[in-house]
Amino acid sequence: MNSFVRQFRFAPTAVAVAVLSAFGPAQAEDEEAQIAEISVTAGAAGVTGDAADRALFGQYNGMRDSKAYGLLGVDYIRRNNATGSLVEFYGSNLAMDTRELGLLWAKQGNWRLAASYGELVRRDPYTLNSVGIGLGTTTPQLQYWGGVPGTGPNFDLETKRKAIGLGAAKWITSTLELSLDAKSENKDGSRLFGLGITCPSTVAPACGPTTATSTGFAVLAVPEPINSNHSQVETRLTYAGARLRLNGGYYGSFYSNSNGSLNPGVPATLNNPVGAPLPLSAGLQTILTQPVALPPDNQVHQFDVGGNFVITPTSRATFKVAHARASQDQDFAGAGLTGAPAGVTNLNGKVNTTTAQLGLSARPLPQLTVIAESKFEDREDKTPLANYGVEGTALFTNRAFDYVRVRNKLQGTYRFARSYAATVGFDQESIDRGSYTATSASRGVSALRQDTDETAWRAELRRQMTTNFSGSIAYISAKRDGSAWLRPSNTGRGVIEVVTPFVGDEIFMPTQMDRQRDKIRLNGNWQATESFSLQISAEQGKDEYTAPTAYALRDTKVSFYSLDANYVLSEEWSLNGYLSQGNQKLNQARPAGYVLAFDNKSTSAGFGVVGKPSETIDVGGGLSFINDKNVYAQSLDPGAGASSAALLAASGGLPDIVFRRTELRLYGRYALSDNSALRLDAIHQRAKYDDWSYGYGGVPFLYSDNSTVSQLQLQNVTFLGITYTYTWR
Repeated sequence: MNSFVRQFRFAPTAVAVAVLSAFGPAQAEDEEAQIAEISVTAGAAGVTGDAADRALFGQYNGMRDSKAYGLLGVDYIRRNNATGSLVEFYGSNLAMDTRELGLLWAKQGNWRLAASYGELVRRDPYTLNSVGIGLGTTTPQLQYWGGVPGTGPNFDLETKRKAIGLGAAKWITSTLELSLDAKSENKDGSRLFGLGITCPSTVAPACGPTTATSTGFAVLAVPEPINSNHSQVETRLTYAGARLRLNGGYYGSFYSNSNGSLNPGVPATLNNPVGAPLPLSAGLQTILTQPVALPPDNQVHQFDVGGNFVITPTSRATFKVAHARASQDQDFAGAGLTGAPAGVTNLNGKVNTTTAQLGLSARPLPQLTVIAESKFEDREDKTPLANYGVEGTALFTNRAFDYVRVRNKLQGTYRFARSYAATVGFDQESIDRGSYTATSASRGVSALRQDTDETAWRAELRRQMTTNFSGSIAYISAKRDGSAWLRPSNTGRGVIEVVTPFVGDEIFMPTQMDRQRDKIRLNGNWQATESFSLQISAEQGKDEYTAPTAYALRDTKVSFYSLDANYVLSEEWSLNGYLSQGNQKLNQARPAGYVLAFDNKSTSAGFGVVGKPSETIDVGGGLSFINDKNVYAQSLDPGAGASSAALLAASGGLPDIVFRRTELRLYGRYALSDNSALRLDAIHQRAKYDDWSYGYGGVPFLYSDNSTVSQLQLQNVTFLGITYTYTWR
């Protein structure tokens, strides 16, 4: 529902008259060669409920606050078959803050000009209730709310985007084309953000812990202010010969943020972990009011060349080489940040990435097709090292993140009998993350791995559509292992090798753990009769993980099943429906803590009907349902403490997170004449979202200053829109 105009086909106003005046009507004497059509739609829509009822419904479509909206749009096209010229213009949602405009003016095989403009508003589905002053700016002043939590003023979290695009292309010769495209987008507003700490900690050992008279703990909602621009430009030169095709060009990305840092003011009294207001412990207020860095200015420049070459009528080679340079050199002081190393004014970040890709496809036999591909990627971090902090008594530097990845693929497909084909493939990937910077501090609890290697093979049998059935069955198996695991050293700088078996708090990242993956996939398409068709899809897989400890991710299981059906009752009426279910499970454990079995099950179903009861009436509608449920089954590790056991016994563990949505859509279109029509659209949506991370049982999440963030658990919305469309031809 992002684009109501293009969905409801809204139609002519003064905009249409202006477009016609600009481009001119089709000449009567040239009607066969030249075709012109303009369609303008105008109407109105009403929505029930308030902003809380429409938190999910109005997240992106611009229908969050008001009860009524204007609907306006235009489409124009003029094509001259004799000269090959084309003019297209469209405008959608022109009466709303999600409007879009686009223009294309081209002459086939000669030149192209294009322009676009678009707006998008994203409203956060969660409501922040806070008495803070200046929220959404770089200098918010938080205040303690002494009233009942949730009864203060609400702060509207939203971001607005405005983008403009321009493009041009010119065929220099019959085989050579030059193109240039540019886009610039401004983004303003704020998003949910926060800060917090528990004292003392390794990053702030001087702040005091929570006591009976002071609190050394804080979790605060501090919206991130957004005022940025992202511009992109791309130019390409394309050559298309009989056997050789080349494509080379430049791509540039430029990000600029007007906000360098967030500088919050924090009150001297906040709630302790059990909700009692107490003065802050020594040093806590100073820590919480430190500047927080926001996304810095950065840019990327990339040059590339690629193409393909026809070696023989049955073989072809493809290739691509690219080099990109990313940099970030925003001044620390200019961004409002302090504490940089002596003589260092900015990060001076530089990352160079070189990629090379080569592929070959051939058909050595009429029944056999072979594909081979290889891709190399080398990312070199050239950012200078500097002492940015202290670990214990030792200074530590930033870390250089070098990265080399090589991927290879070999695949063969053999066609036999009349409609069967078998495919066997082999894939290999190796990643080298470079040596760990010895002067860097590996803060946190994540174990590291320098190299990983993965090999996979797959086999697939396909049956092409003959009279009434086509389908495929595939099996995929992959194995990943790698070099020795590394963990933070005891000195605070650098890393040391993990000794097996390992007992500690390090987190072994699933993306780097040894893994055995097996998956089977089935697809089928059955055309039972001329009127009835059925599509079936099924997939099931399992991953088993191995690490130097049992306290890590152990295994995951995934499954997905879907069924789609279409039935044509007559020339005027047809039915469609679908049913699908996906399931993901994982088992993991934490030392001296909880053993978690996570189960996510998502079920969706829908039914629709489309009909034409008369020559002038078209109707249709659909009913859809989504149920997404996350279940957290928890038990205790034998080494868990008494407090963990007491908490699990008292709470029963983490509650479920459930999202359900039922939606009914109906429409009817009545043709008033050959070039005008009325359309009625109705939508009723009922949604339930129960997320314990932002509130549970109707009780919102409570921050340390008594601010809250919440979302209405049960939301009901009804949309009704009527539009009139007129078309000139």
